[in-house]
Amino acid sequence: MSKIIELTKMDTRKILLNISSIETVEANPDTIIILNSGRKLLVKENPDEIYKMIQEN
Repeated sequence: MSKIIELTKMDTRKILLNISSIETVEANPDTIIILNSGRKLLVKENPDEIYKMIQEN
């Protein structure tokens, strides 16, 4: 079963993301998640928070 994390988009909407679809996480200064599909997500959580979420799952 795939692991899922909950993230917050910049407009405060919550999204669930399958961690296996993450290619990279960048801080520039906002956090951008680049998915395997090439799609980019801008989220409020910083890379350290995302890393901790992934490790906890």
